[in-house]
Amino acid sequence: MSDWPILSTVTFLPLVGVALILFTRDDNEAGLRNIRNVALLTTLFTFVVSVIIWIKFDPSNPNFQMIEDHPWLGTGIGYHMGIDGISILFIMLTTILMPFCILASWEAINERVKAYMIAFLVLETLIIGVFVSLDIVMFYVFFEAGLIPMYLVIGIWGHERRVYASMKFFLYTLAGSVFMLLSIMAMYWVTGTTSVPVLLQYNFPINMEYWLFLGFFASFAVKMPMWPVHTWLPDAHVEAPTAASGVLAGVLLKLGGFGVLRYSMPMFPDASWAFAPIIFAMSIIAIIYASLVALMQTDMKKMVAYSSIAHMGFVTMGMFSATTEGIEGSIFLMLSHGIVSGALFFCIGVIYDRMHTREIAAYGGLVNNMPKFAVIFMIFAMANVGLPGTSGFVGEFLTVIGVFQINTWVAVFAATGVILSAAYTLWLYRRIIFGALEKESLKALLDLSTREKLVLYPLAALVIIFGFFPSPIFDMMRGSVQQIVQHYDAVLESTKQIALPTY
Repeated sequence: MSDWPILSTVTFLPLVGVALILFTRDDNEAGLRNIRNVALLTTLFTFVVSVIIWIKFDPSNPNFQMIEDHPWLGTGIGYHMGIDGISILFIMLTTILMPFCILASWEAINERVKAYMIAFLVLETLIIGVFVSLDIVMFYVFFEAGLIPMYLVIGIWGHERRVYASMKFFLYTLAGSVFMLLSIMAMYWVTGTTSVPVLLQYNFPINMEYWLFLGFFASFAVKMPMWPVHTWLPDAHVEAPTAASGVLAGVLLKLGGFGVLRYSMPMFPDASWAFAPIIFAMSIIAIIYASLVALMQTDMKKMVAYSSIAHMGFVTMGMFSATTEGIEGSIFLMLSHGIVSGALFFCIGVIYDRMHTREIAAYGGLVNNMPKFAVIFMIFAMANVGLPGTSGFVGEFLTVIGVFQINTWVAVFAATGVILSAAYTLWLYRRIIFGALEKESLKALLDLSTREKLVLYPLAALVIIFGFFPSPIFDMMRGSVQQIVQHYDAVLESTKQIALPTY
């Protein structure tokens, strides 16, 4: 077991499913059923491998573990993999959500099923590759290649304006990543290596560090997305099929936050400190502006999309507080948001598959004939609000506590987002679930099917379990987070700047 390249296994195992699907016939119902089964089993096997990684991981060791290093002679670039207490959490998030995405697509996708399942399995490989990469060029390849399958899923299986939404998604994220590529090239020319562990210990000149930070942050800000480069997200969510919205909100948005924690803050601490006031301002605008826009939406998916932008504002705010509480809270919030937002899109998919409309005004009184759906939807809605006892509360509370140590006013303005999130989420829930069942088209709707229960019940259980017992998550990340904070403080002290600035 000690010689087993387990990170390569968990990364490329979905491609085994791709190979099996390629050789499966899709010209009859039995063949389509086999394709769906292979995709589901592949994601389940990948999840099992990620559980083995979780068991083998040593949380007391903050350094990278399970290293796989195969340098390419003479280039300084290599096949280098490893994980720490932060990346393992995002690997688990990915492998947990993917089987639910396949199940959510079971009946909704009936055309080009083979290509669809292949796109999702390839996407899983590329996402996991981002989290395990310890070579910055390797990271960039996985980071950018993930655009392709998501672009295809939205563009082919999306709704009416799918081509516009997929092109906007592709161009926004690709444009931001051009600056990151230039920064990677500059780092390679200066250091002669692309190894992440080596680059983490390298002290770049201050002026160069500022430009490198901006290059990386341009890409990560689009990916999260931050205001004002957020406009691609609502369009992508609205036009994407249900499962694509789930994985987009659940995992793909987290690539930007992970990039900040892996690269921006540890490699460019002085620049992170210098730009923190600007990022705080952008985060507050994102929280308040996106929440107000969410209040005005008539489309359910678009409302949840703007909700995601507001929650990512809490994430960036917590990370750049550079406190243990702020960073731990931002990581936990990303994990919680991955589950909750994905589940909310799955819930919307449940009623969309029955009614084929996302307009809030088309619904009302569903508690009368869909009581199980009403209860499950309520759990995710309360988690989105940040109700104590749900996973959403833990992350938001810690990020605000972390920022409060740095700047009271930033924390106060950010806290208004909690109130606004309650306003738009409860308004959405009341309009859809409560009231009299008056519309004739709604009276014949059936409650959750067995497949839908298999998707929603486990996610609801995770929301409640991590709301009451978040310690396993914090125990896993604590060593790595403390290492980031200690390195950040030490570098700032060495450059004659205070470690925890007061703005």
